[in-house]
Amino acid sequence: MPVLPRYGNGSLVDVMPWVLRAALGPAGAVLDVPQWMVPHDTTVERRVVLLIDGLGWNQLHARRAIAPTLAALDGSVITSVAPTTTATALTSLSTGTCPGEHGIVGYRMDMGQSVMNTLRWGDERGDLRRVHAPSDVQPCPPFMGVRVPVVSKAELEDTGFTAAHLRGSLPAGWRVASSIPVIVADLLGRGEPLVYAYYDGLDKVAHERGFGAHYDAELRACDRLVADLIAALPPGTALYVTADHGQVHVGDNTITLPPEVMRLVRRQSGEGRFRWLHAANGAERELLDTCTGLFGDVAWVVSRQQILDEAWFGPVVRPPALRRLGDVALVPFADVSFDDPADGGHFVLQCRHGSMTAAEVEVPLLVHVA
Repeated sequence: MPVLPRYGNGSLVDVMPWVLRAALGPAGAVLDVPQWMVPHDTTVERRVVLLIDGLGWNQLHARRAIAPTLAALDGSVITSVAPTTTATALTSLSTGTCPGEHGIVGYRMDMGQSVMNTLRWGDERGDLRRVHAPSDVQPCPPFMGVRVPVVSKAELEDTGFTAAHLRGSLPAGWRVASSIPVIVADLLGRGEPLVYAYYDGLDKVAHERGFGAHYDAELRACDRLVADLIAALPPGTALYVTADHGQVHVGDNTITLPPEVMRLVRRQSGEGRFRWLHAANGAERELLDTCTGLFGDVAWVVSRQQILDEAWFGPVVRPPALRRLGDVALVPFADVSFDDPADGGHFVLQCRHGSMTAAEVEVPLLVHVA
């Protein structure tokens, strides 16, 4: 069975609303710690949330020996969202809302006239901010409307996706990862009660190199980053380390959709491990049946209605988000991906994510109190 997100009871959606309430509440107040978070001192004055892109719980647990700082932290397992892709998960974290509410329902979304890459906020014609304003596509206020400092890559500050999921925040960009602890400490020293930091190196290495020596080296670098951050925190600060998704190694195990499927499809969206098929008019049932027969041994083949009934995208799916979904989703449980010629890059991705396996859905929530 797919591992479905625990919205409201231990998912990325739940983290930032609780941390914000804690950070903005009365100084020294003792707060109830939810059961999905490890018990810790909540009377601290400052809080930092660090998201390490691609740091799945299962991958970390299997490599505890090379990540001693992370392994030593108290922690629990929470879930990502559906799909387990960066754009959707980061927006759920920052807004505290489910994908069906905020509307960033995948890596590539059907926007009517074209399929938009949400991280690039564009399609083959270029930037789409004038066509699809980020605040219209994603209307939920990030950080509950609070101006939170965001320590992320400086070159990401002016992108459409940043406008969608971080608008109204206080950008504090870094250009090299070693600056992250320095910038965070400076912001806390200025009296900021909450800082959000984002690091993407592990996800990049996994995509390009897969699991192996390069991945392990980058995980060690992430561990040193966390150690440096802990050393830079002033007393009375809580650090929360989490991730947007895990990874599976797929390599070139890519399935090309055969003609008997493509004749029923008018377009594709999503990504290789959460591939939405948009049916030709009247072909929805035939498409579902055909894909179930062909791919049921490697993937969950699910209709849009099943996904809605089982609340994969949360209990509420607003009409704009609903229009961006396809008719049939191919969601692999095997280590494969489904190819779309329009969804390519400079190299074959070795590790991928997006599906609803434990390796992709389960992420850590680690806590350290200085």
